[in-house]
Amino acid sequence: MESTFGTVLMLMLVAASAAQNSCNCPTNRRANCDMDSGSCICTLLNSNRRVDCSTLTSKCLLMKAEATRKQVRGFIKPEHSFLDNDGLYNPECEDSGIFKARQCNQTDTCWCVNTAGVRRTDKSDTNLKCPELVRTNWIFIELKHKERETAFSKSEVRNSLQQLIQNRYMLNPEFITEIEYDSPFIHIDLKQNKSQKSQGDVDIADVAYYFEKDIKGESVFPLSNPFNPSVNGEPLEIENILIYYVDEKPPEFSMKRLTPGVIAVVVVVILAIIIGITVLVITNKRRTGKYEKVEIKEMGEMRRTQNS
Repeated sequence: MESTFGTVLMLMLVAASAAQNSCNCPTNRRANCDMDSGSCICTLLNSNRRVDCSTLTSKCLLMKAEATRKQVRGFIKPEHSFLDNDGLYNPECEDSGIFKARQCNQTDTCWCVNTAGVRRTDKSDTNLKCPELVRTNWIFIELKHKERETAFSKSEVRNSLQQLIQNRYMLNPEFITEIEYDSPFIHIDLKQNKSQKSQGDVDIADVAYYFEKDIKGESVFPLSNPFNPSVNGEPLEIENILIYYVDEKPPEFSMKRLTPGVIAVVVVVILAIIIGITVLVITNKRRTGKYEKVEIKEMGEMRRTQNS
């Protein structure tokens, strides 16, 4: 009897252990998952925010989890200090997981962002108004793979990346509008208007963020789902990625946003225009002066002729 009871108990423990192991988030390794009344419940690290593991976690929530993790680890920072880094900040998210239109850096400095969480205005004080969250409807991705003796086939690169983005990031293929290859560079266009995106579609901003993390070796997916892109069985070793964001409405940056190089070019152009106008005015005056002198000289000769 005791042997039977022990066997049953062991089986129950094995079953419980198996259930616990099956409770994980296949789309976000930064989530804590626990069984609750027979259901697997997953929340973000250092947060009670629940996540839907059947799809990609929103970029806003991922950034928040990453920023919180970076704050927890390492040295204690001075009070009121902050990093002026547009790439990573601790964002404010709506209940749905999308970015709030106005973001601040825990001080009195604020700015407006698009749906990708990218700053689209100058930084200002807390009186800044961001009336709407402007949608990023076009994401331009530029990749560069390591040098190789022979280039890949353009069609094979296109097909491989199409399948990768569609399967790994669950993006509807209609939003992958262009994939171009000019060794060693690859260009990918993701386009998704607000009217095109249904409730079940992942957002192209989330796809781009997951993709960027994969390439930089900081994958959001669990270790059991490694990132190994390949083309016709050969590894596609990507060494660089650049992501450009295009919004439905143009950004609202002032001249302060321009880099010193661009400002220098603008100044040179303005000076060239001013100099050109000045030279034109002086040249016209000289020509006018010559005509006046000729007219006076001709009038004097006419008068002398009449008097004689």
